[in-house]
Amino acid sequence: MSWIRERMGRLALVAMALVLGLWWWQGRPVTQPPGILAPADPVQTAPDATAPWAFRGYRMTPLARFEIRARILSAERYRFDRPADLSPVDFALGWGPMSDSRVLDAVTIRQDGRWYYWNSSRLPIAPAEIISHSANMHMIPATRSVEHRLLGARVGQIVHLEGDLVRADGQDGWHWVSSLSRTDTGDGSCEVVWVERAEVSDR
Repeated sequence: MSWIRERMGRLALVAMALVLGLWWWQGRPVTQPPGILAPADPVQTAPDATAPWAFRGYRMTPLARFEIRARILSAERYRFDRPADLSPVDFALGWGPMSDSRVLDAVTIRQDGRWYYWNSSRLPIAPAEIISHSANMHMIPATRSVEHRLLGARVGQIVHLEGDLVRADGQDGWHWVSSLSRTDTGDGSCEVVWVERAEVSDR
């Protein structure tokens, strides 16, 4: 009987390795050639309507209409912090020069605690260009299909998002307010994006 248990243990390890391998393969970064892949700046206009709406026990207030096509520089899922009630994933997004592999090869990017960090030992472009052409954005999917699309997106892919920059208010006084600028830094500089439409592609 011990040999049966041994064999079952080995089969379980093989199955686990296969699952982990598949998970890695599906989530591996997409390699892009040199060149600007998302040349246009994000488009921000007045909201179509100003009336708030209810979503998962929160009051959502539109601050601006928002559309962006950008390269995913990093993606981080969140499950246990307060904003995870609304936003299961943050994207660090880059457009213009920050969608170019020649620039990104010289920049290290990471996310942690709903923040986005970058550093470089040899800056390929001015810091102001990095700041104005990249941002950490909190994704609030409006539907389950949008959520599935966002969670399936991979670093290096191009994402096209349409929706609103919003303020979210909880019943206990907690609030989360989107930045309305692409050039700010520090606390409050991230965009809180109500995503109504999401398209993800390799190019």
